[in-house]
Parts: sequence; C-alpha cells; structure tokens
Amino acid sequence: MDSIVKSEVRLKYSGLVIFSSKLISVATGLLFIVMVTRTVSKGEFGIWGNIHDIFNYFVLLAAVLPFWTTRFVAREHSGSAKTGLIANIFLSIISAAIYLALLPIILSVLQVGATYTILYTIISIQILEVYTTSALQAVLRVKQPQTIGYGLLVHEACKVTLGFAMIIHLKLGLLGAASSMIIAYFAQIVFYMKLTSNELRESIKWTYVKEWLKGSSINLYDIVGTRIAAFTLIFLFMYGEVARAYYEAAFTIANVIGYSAFLAYALYPRLLSESNTKDISISLRMVLMIAIPMTIGVMVLSNSFLVILESGYREARIILLLLAINFLGLSLSQVFDTVVMGSERIDIKAKIPFKQLAKTRLFQIFTLSYVKPAITLPTTFFALLHFAKNPLEAATYVALINLIVNSVMLLCRYVISHKCLAFNFPWKATGKYIIASSVMATLLFVVPNPNRILPTLVITGVGGVIYFATLAIIDHETRELMKSILEETRSKLGRT
Repeated sequence: MDSIVKSEVRLKYSGLVIFSSKLISVATGLLFIVMVTRTVSKGEFGIWGNIHDIFNYFVLLAAVLPFWTTRFVAREHSGSAKTGLIANIFLSIISAAIYLALLPIILSVLQVGATYTILYTIISIQILEVYTTSALQAVLRVKQPQTIGYGLLVHEACKVTLGFAMIIHLKLGLLGAASSMIIAYFAQIVFYMKLTSNELRESIKWTYVKEWLKGSSINLYDIVGTRIAAFTLIFLFMYGEVARAYYEAAFTIANVIGYSAFLAYALYPRLLSESNTKDISISLRMVLMIAIPMTIGVMVLSNSFLVILESGYREARIILLLLAINFLGLSLSQVFDTVVMGSERIDIKAKIPFKQLAKTRLFQIFTLSYVKPAITLPTTFFALLHFAKNPLEAATYVALINLIVNSVMLLCRYVISHKCLAFNFPWKATGKYIIASSVMATLLFVVPNPNRILPTLVITGVGGVIYFATLAIIDHETRELMKSILEETRSKLGRT
C-alpha cells in the first residue's frame, strides 16, 4: 500500500515539476515577447508569427521516431535510446536541407521582402535542434521526466538573457530574437545529453528503426492532418500581417493555459508499463485543478495581459477570450490522447505489425486530425472572404471557428479514450475547482486592471494564492496533495 501511495506522489511530483518550469517560462517567455513587440512593428511581428508557421511544417517528423523511442525505452528494449537519437538527427538534416531548397519559392509565394531572407534562412539551424531535443526528451520522459522541466528552465534563462543583449542592447530586432532562441536550444541540448549519457552508451540497433518506420506511417497520418488544419493561419496571414499579429498576440497569452497538460506528462510512461485507471483520474484532476483557474484568470485579466505586450493589442481581447476556452479543451484532449496511446499494446514485443495499425484506436484518434481541417479550412476561407471586414474581425473568425470545431473533437476523444480504459471523470472535483475559481475571479474584478508587467504578474500571483487558499478550505484532496508534494520535495532535497 505504501508503494502505491509513493507511486501516486511521484506521478504528481513529476507533472508538477514540469508544469512549474513551464509556468516560470511564462514570465520569461512574456518578457521575451515584450522585448520583440516593443522593438518591432506590427507588420514585423506578423512576420515573426509567419516564420513559426512555416517552420512548423519542417519539424513535422521531429516527434515521429521519438514516439516509438519512448515506448521502447519504457519497455526496456536495449539500445533504443541511442538508436532514436541518431535516427532523428539524420531526419533533421534531411528536413533542414529540404527547407533551404524550398525557401526561395516560399518567400516568393508569400511575397516576403528580401530584407528577411537571412532571418528565414538561419531558422534552419533550429530545425536541427528541435529534432535533437525531441529525441532526448523521449528518453528522459521515461527515465527522469522532471528533468525535462529543468532543461526548459536552462533554455528560458539563456533565451531571455541573450534576448536582452541582442534585441534591446544591440537592437538586432527579429534577427536577435531568432539567434537567442537558437543558442538557447543548444544549451538545452547539452544539458539533456549529460543526463542521458548512460543510455547513449548502448549500441545502436538498426532493426528498431525498421520497426519504427513501419509504425511511423500512423504518426505521419496524424501529423499531416494536423498541419493541414494549421493552414487556417496561412489563410489569416494572406489576409494581412496585422490580422496574424492580433492572433499571435492572443495566442501567446492563451497558450499558457495549455501548459496545464504537462501535469499529466508522467501518465504516458506509467500507462505503457501498467494500465491503471486511477492514474488517469489523478492526472485529470491535476490538469483541471490548474487549467480551470488559469482560463478564468486569463479571461478576467485579458486587457492587462494584452496591454503589456503593446497597447495596440488591447483590441484583440475577444480573440484572447475565445482562445482561452479553446486551450482549456485542448489540455483535456491531450490527456485523452495519452490514455489511447498509453493503453495501446501493438508494439509490446518490439515488433509493429503494419497491417494491424489501421485497426487500432490510435488510428481512430489520428483520423480526427483530418475531420477537423475538413470543417475548418473551407469555413475559414469562406469567413475571411465574405464576412471579415478588417484584420481584427478576420482573426476573431479564425479563433471562433477553431473553438467550435475543437470542442466537438474533444467530445470524440473522450468517447474513444473511455473505450480504451473505463476511467472515472472527476466531476465532483471539477465543481470545486470552478467554485474556487469563481471566488478568485470575483476578487480580481474588484481590482483595477494594471497596465504594466510587474503589477500584472503580482495581481496574477495574488489571484493564484486566493484560488488555492479557497480550494484548500473546501477540498480535502488538495490539502493532501500539498502535504505529499511538500514531503516529496523535502525528500529530494535531502538526497542532494
């Protein structure tokens, strides 16, 4: 019984460490974005968003092989860690080469000026880094999931420090922002390489790659569908750079809510080794306990968060409200996807029968990636062509369409995941989280919305304290969680 309790604590602890590092990165990430928005025009910030849109298409394969690497490492198949890293590096070189070859055509089609050619070119380095980082995280997710959070802090610290030097001091603008991110990724890779040094001493087994490539057909099936859906943002950029800037500003804030899904990060390797429905319920409670107050907090303080980016983005408030609700649903969707992936046993013997992939629930989940763009793409194109009268309306229509369709997809994911493992959804706990969040929101409404970074962060912290204090009073499990996490933290510190 004692081992079960400790196991549950570690499940929560790993998720909390990663989430906490993500939360800290909110402040550093916000500071970085503020440095960018305060030093470039709206048009250039739209370019910054477009760079990431294009970049994402060339890191499509970054998580394909690591998906199987994690599963093989969790099942202790020797050599899988090193094999996964080397294979992913090869893929990164191919992807970067394709990106550089197609870049002139991309810039011509999007009518991007020659001034930004160097900026788009150096992003190819980041392609190599993302593939490498993904492979190393696939190993750490099984062995030491909390260290992924530590690596994120290394990344963020380097990014902000270098960003201040290059963007503010040297006034390099977007070029300085891109260079800061590239160097920060390199520091993160070095940190992860040190942590995985033991696993990387094992021999490479190319037979694994053969199996992974067979299994990767289903991953590619999902990824292609996801990237097709992302064409809505390409449509928005073609409507106008300012429209894309409005969306990017709201996305930057709302995306923080999605970090709550990291609270369930340790659930995946746990389900790979043992299917325990109690772990699912615990993970859902952890995610909802944070995602609900974050969503409500972002909605209440929406003006403050947007103004600290730049006063001109205050108009994007309605977009932020829609995206906040959307990211709450996406956080739950990731947990449901984890249940499906973790309960799948098709590769249990280090063999992946290709013909049986289409019969799995993985295939059902990944098929939703095509249902979504089948609805969003024509709807978005029609709305931008016939209804949007200005950049703000264009970005609002895109956010609204994505919210509606993602809500339907959330319900589908819940049904599929529940068929895999009949877990109990924590409705009672959810009600308590909503009550505590309402108390927090009521008090935040009374306080005038601040317009500067420090006061905004302070009032956000005060809101968090109010929420957890209220929740601790009405929820016994929250009090036990705080106590167990404190004990686990003391134990970790005692060992060091």
